[in-house]
Amino acid sequence: MKELVIGLDMGTTSVKAVIFDLDGNLVEEAEKMITSFYPEPDWVEQDPIEIERQSLAAIKDVVAKAGVDKNELLGLGISCAMHSLICVDENNDPLSQMIIWADGRSSEQAEKLNKTIGKDIYMKTGTPIHPMSPMLKLLWMKETNYEPYRNAAFFMSMKEFLLQKWFGERVIDYSMASASGLMNVKKLEWDEEVLELVGVNVDQLSRIVPPTEILTGIDEAIAAEMNISLDLPFVIGAADGQLANLGNGAISPGEVAVSVGTSGAIRQFTNGAPINEKQETFTYAFTADTSIIGGATNNGGIALQWLKDLLEFDGSHDEFLADVENIEVGANGILFLPYVNGERAPLWNQKAKGNFFGLSIGHKKEHLARAVLEGITFNLYQIGKSLEEVAGKPERISVNGGLSKSPVWVQIMADVFGKEIHLSDTHHNAAWGAAWTALVGIDKVDSFEAIKENIPTGKIIQPNHSNHETYKAIYEKYEKISRDLSVYFN
Repeated sequence: MKELVIGLDMGTTSVKAVIFDLDGNLVEEAEKMITSFYPEPDWVEQDPIEIERQSLAAIKDVVAKAGVDKNELLGLGISCAMHSLICVDENNDPLSQMIIWADGRSSEQAEKLNKTIGKDIYMKTGTPIHPMSPMLKLLWMKETNYEPYRNAAFFMSMKEFLLQKWFGERVIDYSMASASGLMNVKKLEWDEEVLELVGVNVDQLSRIVPPTEILTGIDEAIAAEMNISLDLPFVIGAADGQLANLGNGAISPGEVAVSVGTSGAIRQFTNGAPINEKQETFTYAFTADTSIIGGATNNGGIALQWLKDLLEFDGSHDEFLADVENIEVGANGILFLPYVNGERAPLWNQKAKGNFFGLSIGHKKEHLARAVLEGITFNLYQIGKSLEEVAGKPERISVNGGLSKSPVWVQIMADVFGKEIHLSDTHHNAAWGAAWTALVGIDKVDSFEAIKENIPTGKIIQPNHSNHETYKAIYEKYEKISRDLSVYFN
């Protein structure tokens, strides 16, 4: 009989349910899209009930498509996007829509806090003071007398909301709790001083548990709809960032994972919970002994899509980038600051703005496109330099996400970093990380580290060392311009 495991990956744009065999090979997948709402400028919300139902539908569909026997499924692990916040009543029904990471309504609160006690809070929680943080969302709710906040019995992330609906339990894993900005990352418990600041008490929050926590006793009707066994163990898993690294095999110190889709991130696991004094990176717990440090950028593929739309180019992304590889390193003098969507790391400034620097009359579409790809990469490199201050130089870099499908961008990445780039053979890294966590939780495998032997290998891209030397000089200019212009972002 087959042995299979499910990874449920609840992202920003879709929910994916993926069935793997124990070697990490894809058996079947199902994806359900999620709707985002923009009720006011800088507000971004989603419907938690829609996401819960889409998650159920994705599991139902993938089980049906794979045609698996219930007894072939060993377990299910859960990955979830960070920084979501829902106000719920005493019956665990939502009083508000879910406010997601991209929501910027608490920019004013973040700005004020950064001028006062922001660093003290950051040094305890490891979460940057930024509107993405649920802690800042709660502070906004308190200061604006937000009605769902006033009437809320509980505050939850999307994963907590789903588990409450399916299992009747209020639990949250270390990483999701850590990314809320409400947990003391050193003590792995809710921080009373931060809770007092935002006007929330411990009883309104979930119990914090390890990523291997097993949930059983799923609602019978839900199990029947999914066509899964009633005793199928669900393992709580972690946040998508930690699990994407795990699914990439980038779990040991010195192993860096870069994900670039619409947004982007660069992350590295570390022992303990070291925190960057400069407040340029995050530190989110994973297990009781390990954390992931890194930085997320708002501006990955969205910056390239912005340029494509701006130039009214109707072809595919491949066609848009067709001539970029023929443009010399440095885009003939153009530098692009990619902050078209505000910015998280390394600036943590939602008011940041994008800029083209060095334009001349001889530049064409392909010069701008190369400059955008290089700007995205320089930004990731800058975050990576901050990472080095805490975790040391990277020994291995793995890359996944939509932009990793672009050969010209991956080569730029290798050349800027001056390192070989390991491409993932799957775009389901977070789902595989969630599935592997389930296997660890049910004692089917020995450790998180053992996943290194169970990852389908992809291509390795070698850097051009001459280009790397050129990029080093260009990057120095990029860093200075980004620093000098940052005073005008308001």
